[in-house]
Amino acid sequence: MSAVATPSGPVGVAVAQFAPTADTAANLAEIARLTALAVSRGAALVVFPEYSSHFSSPLGPNALAAAEPIDGPFATALAAIARHNGVVLVAGLIESADDAHYYNTLVAFDGSGELVARYRKVHLYDAFGGRESEWMRAGAVEHPQTFTVGSFTVGLQTCYDIRFPESTRWLVDAGVDLVLVPAEWVPGPGKERHWMTLVAARAIENTVFVAAADHTAPGGIGLSTIVDPMGELVASIGAQTDVAVAFIDSERVAAVRRVNPALALRRFEVAPKA
Repeated sequence: MSAVATPSGPVGVAVAQFAPTADTAANLAEIARLTALAVSRGAALVVFPEYSSHFSSPLGPNALAAAEPIDGPFATALAAIARHNGVVLVAGLIESADDAHYYNTLVAFDGSGELVARYRKVHLYDAFGGRESEWMRAGAVEHPQTFTVGSFTVGLQTCYDIRFPESTRWLVDAGVDLVLVPAEWVPGPGKERHWMTLVAARAIENTVFVAAADHTAPGGIGLSTIVDPMGELVASIGAQTDVAVAFIDSERVAAVRRVNPALALRRFEVAPKA
């Protein structure tokens, strides 16, 4: 199958999960391997987790030491992988901010290796015992950077953002009908249920597709998944390193919105908090 998205018709979307480490070169090798696997299965877009460039525990000082500029070695290598495979590639990296903080950043490269979108995580994980704000700088709330794959308009958010429904609605108000959620969903009691419930809820309430990619253990729970606008599971992975591909069609979005015109019937808008 071709990995090149056509202007209309189904688009192969892949979620890829693995366990990033502190070895950036090894992470890139795994990203290259899984990208090639996804393309062989028909993917035109491959979504990797947050912290794909570097992950170790504790994250704070180690992540700060591993931070790179947006055009640094990791992003440059990611662009080369996208270009080599002719596929749109999305992954998380630790971006330099200042001497005491970093940004948790997503980058999207198209099949020619061009940067088409960047997103800095807005909601920091100061919850469930975590304190990301000690080391991480929150991204500014700004108009979403979006890009197209086939007939889809694609937007980005990161992990903890999915617990804030207005974040996804902010993307949908910008025309997004495919939301990508790279994550490092920290394991814990009830966290698998939270993950599956929230991914489905964001899809249902916005009548969009959601593709969410997580770490495998020990950093995450796995369960990378793609959900359609009715909340139906269309592709998923268990706990293992792998990729899952779903062939999604924008006509499904249109059909669901004809049955459930929730966006048209809404009476409230989303605005940034002062």
